[in-house]
Amino acid sequence: MESGERIVEVLAGLDPNGPPRLAFVRPAPARIAGAPGCLLCLSASFNPLTLAHVWLIQEASRLVPPDEVLLLLAKANVDKGATGFPLERRLSLLSRYAESRPTLSVAVVSHGRFVDKAEAIRAHYPRGCLLTFLVGFDTLIRVFDQKYYADRDASLAVLFAESEFVVANREPDPPEAVHGFLTRPDVAPFASSIHVIRLPEEVAAISATAVRDRLARGESVAGLVPPEILPFLTPSTSH
Repeated sequence: MESGERIVEVLAGLDPNGPPRLAFVRPAPARIAGAPGCLLCLSASFNPLTLAHVWLIQEASRLVPPDEVLLLLAKANVDKGATGFPLERRLSLLSRYAESRPTLSVAVVSHGRFVDKAEAIRAHYPRGCLLTFLVGFDTLIRVFDQKYYADRDASLAVLFAESEFVVANREPDPPEAVHGFLTRPDVAPFASSIHVIRLPEEVAAISATAVRDRLARGESVAGLVPPEILPFLTPSTSH
């Protein structure tokens, strides 16, 4: 697991008010390097990592087989405050989970918008690398929200020129709601680059909020988080 001091240093080196930048906390030993490949990026708050995140990666990997999976945490997240676990603790847990997985990278990015994330990511990968973002439906809606852009259409054209999305429905919205969203006139031009996966009910019931609530009540979170990080998520480590 990466040291807390190094993670704090990595976070301090990223400026949300400067150009978009990405810093690796744990680059995958078998990461994409000399030739283009397929990079699957799960960008989430990981507050903390749950088995729902793991399911999303596994399911999306069947749809878009990746050469590398990137777990990406944004230092400045769109519309989400810094509540729950501190960022350095979230990154430490992600690093622990990634230790035994040679194609899994962990990184932090300075900006919250996906167009900025894509710019920061591409600086570290070969030209022509297929970047696929893995998101929930609520996040996809924000990607298309006008309020985050000075020129939304131009920004989305840049984002989708070399990126794709895999989106999972979020309860209470069924997959049909996602497909309906993709038919909107402002979304339809990009729909061919957006793939939909169904979130089973048992997976939908797992959330980072539920993990934090259980810890706050002094309860075990076994069955909600990967076994690799379970020993580090006891009730006494809920903050």
